[in-house]
Amino acid sequence: MRAYVFPGQGAQFTGMGKDLYDSNPKARALFDRADNILGFSLSQIMFEGGADELKQTKVTQPAIFLHSVAAAWCDPDFRPDMVAGHSLGEFSALTAAGALSFEQGLRLVSARALAMQAACEEEPSTMAAVLNLDDAKVEEICAAISASVGTVVPANYNCPGQIVISGTVAAVEKACVALKEAGAKRAVVLPVGGAFHSPLMESARKSLEEAIGKAVLVKPVCPVYQNVDGLPHTDPVKIKENLVKQLTSPVRWAQTIEYMVADGARNFTEYGPGTVLMGMIKKIAPELFI
Repeated sequence: MRAYVFPGQGAQFTGMGKDLYDSNPKARALFDRADNILGFSLSQIMFEGGADELKQTKVTQPAIFLHSVAAAWCDPDFRPDMVAGHSLGEFSALTAAGALSFEQGLRLVSARALAMQAACEEEPSTMAAVLNLDDAKVEEICAAISASVGTVVPANYNCPGQIVISGTVAAVEKACVALKEAGAKRAVVLPVGGAFHSPLMESARKSLEEAIGKAVLVKPVCPVYQNVDGLPHTDPVKIKENLVKQLTSPVRWAQTIEYMVADGARNFTEYGPGTVLMGMIKKIAPELFI
C-alpha cells in the first residue's frame, strides 16, 4: 500500500518550490492563487526571501503547506491509500486527500500560524531535542520539572531515540541538564520562539478552534493518520476534534508510522521541502528499506 507524508515547520529553505513553479503550469496556478488568497507574495518570499523572512511563522507554515500540496497534486502517481502529516503537515495531508479545499486549508494554516505566533509572545518559551533516552525517562523527568519549575512536556515523539520537549525557557533549560545527567546523548535547545504542542499553546488552540469549527471538511479519499493518537480517521467531525487538540498535544509521529506499517503501508513518499520525515521513517521501520 502507498503512504504519503507531509512535513511540518522547519523544512523550509530559500528557493523552495521554484523548480515546481517553473516546470508545472498546475503548480504555478496554485502558487499564484495562494498569493491572491493571502494578500501578499508568498511565492516571492519562498523563491527569494532570506532565512529570517522564511522562518517567520506566518510565512513558514503557509509556504510549507503550499509546496507540499502542490507537489502532491502535480504528481501523476499520487493515488494515496493513506496519508499523514507532521504537525502543520497534517493540514497538507488533509488537503491533498480532499478533506479540505485548497483555499480553506491555506486559510486555516495561516490562521494557525498567526494564533501560534501570538501565543509565543505571551510567555518566553522554547523547545529542545533529546537524543538516545527512553521515552518513559523523558516523560518522568519532564513531569518532575513541571511540578517544581514550570511547564515542560514531550512535544514530538519523532522516532526511536529522538524526542522534542516543549515548555517555558527556564523549565526546558532545567530539563536539558537533568536529561543529560540521566544519560541522554544530547539535549539541545532549538532556535524556536515558542513551546509548540504544549499547554502553553492553549490560547492558540482556542483561537483555531473557532476557525476549524467554521471550515467545511468532508470525508477524505483515504484514511488520514492523525498526530494526537497516530490512528487513521475519515470522519470529518473526529478529524476536526483532533486538529484542535493537536496544538496542545504531542505529535505521536513514531506511533503514527508504526500504525501505518501495521495497516499495510510498504511504500512511503514525502511531499514538500526536504526529506526529514523519510529519515525518521527509516529509523521507525527499517525493515522497509532493506
